[in-house]
Amino acid sequence: MPLLMLDLDNTLVDRDAAFREAVTAFLTEHRLPDTDLTWVMALDASGYTARHDVAAAMTDRYRDTVPTTAIHALLDHGAADRVVLADLSRAALDKAQADGWTCVIVTNGRTAQQEAKIRRTGLDQLVQGWAISEAVGRKKPEPEIFQAAADAVGASLAGAWVIGDSPHADIAGADALGLRSVWVSNRQPWAQDSYQPTHVAEDVATAIDYVITAAR
Repeated sequence: MPLLMLDLDNTLVDRDAAFREAVTAFLTEHRLPDTDLTWVMALDASGYTARHDVAAAMTDRYRDTVPTTAIHALLDHGAADRVVLADLSRAALDKAQADGWTCVIVTNGRTAQQEAKIRRTGLDQLVQGWAISEAVGRKKPEPEIFQAAADAVGASLAGAWVIGDSPHADIAGADALGLRSVWVSNRQPWAQDSYQPTHVAEDVATAIDYVITAAR
């Protein structure tokens, strides 16, 4: 069965929107300026800033107003408690499985947090497995995590596709392995010259539909 490897954050789920909601609630609860939302989101950088660096910066900024435990709770559970799976994405995954694809999530991040997102959204019922960098001990774009994902579902990387929003983690990772890929642009322009995705799509549902059609 063909293998479809999918990124989680800002691909299958809108992680940034969920984190933005969590930060907004955090600022309101602790009577902090609304304008700090922009600062926190920039600091977080869509989750690519190391958690301990975000925690240290927020602790320093709010040391006189917010308990450290509240900051850690935001970073550990804020996005995971609010992520949703769009109906179109759910339908696309159903279609892929009906068409014979084995679907597996490949994501960087901490195991507890990423598994909470997967289970909260019901993705655990829509994919055959997942590989999370903390558990694997390797992170995208390293080839070992993609191999671990294939191993998790008993599949081969031969003929596999990768779908993700990160040029570096997802598309460069696929390119290094000689795999076809779809970049989920989230309406951003492609800016890399040294490698290219096989296709560009605005969202994951469109990306999945493209892969299904291209493989027929």
